[in-house]
Amino acid sequence: MSPRERTLHLIDTQSGGDVSRIVTEGVELIPGTSVLEKARYLEREGDGLRRLLLSEPYGDPAMSVDLIVEPSHPEAQAGYIIMEAMGYPLYSGSNTICTATALLSSGMIPMRSDDGLQSVVLESPAGLARITARITDGRVASITTQGEPAYVAEEGLRVEVPHYGEVSFDLVWSGAYYALIDAAAYGFRINAEEQIALTAFGDAFVRAARPGLLQEHPELGDVGPLPFAHFMGEVRGAGPGRLESPSATYVHPGVICRSPTGTGTSARLALMVQRGEIAEGDALETISPRGSRFVGTVLGEAHVGAYRALHSTITGSARLMAHSQITVDLDDPLVDASDLEHVLAVQEATAAPER
Repeated sequence: MSPRERTLHLIDTQSGGDVSRIVTEGVELIPGTSVLEKARYLEREGDGLRRLLLSEPYGDPAMSVDLIVEPSHPEAQAGYIIMEAMGYPLYSGSNTICTATALLSSGMIPMRSDDGLQSVVLESPAGLARITARITDGRVASITTQGEPAYVAEEGLRVEVPHYGEVSFDLVWSGAYYALIDAAAYGFRINAEEQIALTAFGDAFVRAARPGLLQEHPELGDVGPLPFAHFMGEVRGAGPGRLESPSATYVHPGVICRSPTGTGTSARLALMVQRGEIAEGDALETISPRGSRFVGTVLGEAHVGAYRALHSTITGSARLMAHSQITVDLDDPLVDASDLEHVLAVQEATAAPER
């Protein structure tokens, strides 16, 4: 290997159609005393890794990247930094489902040998994700994850969006800030045929809504400009204590998620509880434009600063797609090494075998 080449070890997974690339080896130790500090260091000093793996020719902006790092919390078995087109979300349900599945399936976290439930604790930048993995026939059949509590930050907001007119929305925190929008009010039914139109509307909306919108979290500080819009479809009964609804999450810039998203579902639950539309113990199954499903279940109340918040769980499943090594040539004109080279580990040279 050339001294200007580096190797990254990846496990590619997907949950509900959203691809998450788990980086298991090839990155230097990231400075920081917590996963949040490590994420902010990477954002500030090493964003080249995110750009590399989410851009051609190495990747695609619709994917996500999860870098495995050392946790700081004594309960956590591993830490992970989430990277997406919009930047560095502090928590993500689909990425947590994919990361936990990859860690268990690869043996990085030992998986129980018989069928049953296994508890896993991971540290995201937002804090601990408490996970229950269902193991069936030697594989991870499903993941149920409880992240940080969600809360309604502001209700009844309005913004004038060019070409669309006035748009009403509610602002909810669930690991990032989400603008929740009633899809039917703007002519959407949330199906596969509407994905391009939803993307265009989401892009115009986020650009119009960002100026002056809340960027502070009571405990995490500045969390950056609005990254997500979540389109809410009609809620239908699906059995005792169970509801379902079409849902679509827009990630700025320019991505409609293939899954209904875990944090989008958590945000939806927090708003529904605030409105008295769902009760503790009830579940909402969200359905993406491509037909994939996550189940969000309402748990008990919590508080985040002065906000009344909600604990919930998200249940979904992930599938392994590939184990791979990629070679990064730092002299490749398509690779911006300016904020990348120092975060990639240098492989030790191996001696040639004697003849």
